[in-house]
Amino acid sequence: MSDAESVDLLLPGAPDVRAAAITWLDGLATERRLSPNTVEAYRRDLRQFLAHLAKGGTNPDIPTLIGLKPRDVRGFMSARRQDGVGGRSLMRALAGLRSFARHLDREGHGSVAALSAVRSPKVERRLPRPLPVAAAIAMASPDIRLGEDRPSWVLSRDAAVLALLYGSGLRISEALGLTRRDAPVGGVDAVTVVGKGQKTRSVPAIAQVQAAVEEYLKLCPYALPPEGPLFVGAKGGPLSPRIVQLAVASMRGALGLPSTATPHALRHSFASHLLARQGDLRAIQELLGHASLATTQVYTKVDSARLLDAFDAAHPRARAS
Repeated sequence: MSDAESVDLLLPGAPDVRAAAITWLDGLATERRLSPNTVEAYRRDLRQFLAHLAKGGTNPDIPTLIGLKPRDVRGFMSARRQDGVGGRSLMRALAGLRSFARHLDREGHGSVAALSAVRSPKVERRLPRPLPVAAAIAMASPDIRLGEDRPSWVLSRDAAVLALLYGSGLRISEALGLTRRDAPVGGVDAVTVVGKGQKTRSVPAIAQVQAAVEEYLKLCPYALPPEGPLFVGAKGGPLSPRIVQLAVASMRGALGLPSTATPHALRHSFASHLLARQGDLRAIQELLGHASLATTQVYTKVDSARLLDAFDAAHPRARAS
């Protein structure tokens, strides 16, 4: 069974809606190059929306969608909230439905005006929580896990991955997407990664990152072909992000860190610690691969919050108030 046939079976709604959905989802994956997880989330949101409309006793077709009223969309959002869905997920769902509506409009079916008339739910933006410098450095060292029953090459592998997250600000998917040819060794002081939207960027690899990768390659028991993955699992296949997440979880207790200390927190720490050292915001944006400076500007709030905490803890008048 093809992917298109699978989508057709899983989506409720009339045949014209299912056919339009297949074309839309295929375009998200192939033309816009959204991640498989994002495409699946949008498919799930559309399925839930169509199922909600079908509860009224009609099988929703494209004319039904075109004729929707804002109250119909609000009713769906309200039902999802009653199911315990948070504002962030609702915002994503509405974004996906609007994307589908734009697809219908482009295909000449007409505008789903109700989706434009409903405001997106307000979501408080959660600030990233950077790790203390000492803890971030410790995570990128195999020494912190010497007591674990793991082969030394595995400890070095995990340390090299985490060194790339903290020392170069990579996403975990970007680090695990590197090939052996990409390795910053032998005098190579940068890595080229493919980020969100398949955008390529070059990021410096400092000496400590290079040393961590070199140590891993020296100990790795597998022959790594140039175009194969740089980081491999216990059986020589591509390394799973879950393995790196478990490695970080095993360190949290030893370092006294909260559950928010994740692999992605190392990337946040990279940006926050650079900013604390007077790093240029535009340069940090380029290093992180953010499409918008507004995304990077979140770190200015993080840095200010940390300074205020330090002020409250240390200033005599702050303690007295």
